[in-house]
Amino acid sequence: MSDPVDVPIEDEIIRLGQFLKLANLVDGGSEAKTVIAAGLVRVNDEVELRRGRQLQAGDLVVFAGHRVRVAAG
Repeated sequence: MSDPVDVPIEDEIIRLGQFLKLANLVDGGSEAKTVIAAGLVRVNDEVELRRGRQLQAGDLVVFAGHRVRVAAG
């Protein structure tokens, strides 16, 4: 798998659903809710089922073959 793409955030933390939208991995909040609930999203190598999971710089998100890392903005 390729190196992760860094996606900068403005604040110190961001919720998983918001991050998926920011990283252009989903089109909207309802799609984020669906893919997270289906167990299709991994955070730091663990399946994450909470859309409100708080992410911070350094966290690695994997979805649909894409690897994106939360970066400090």
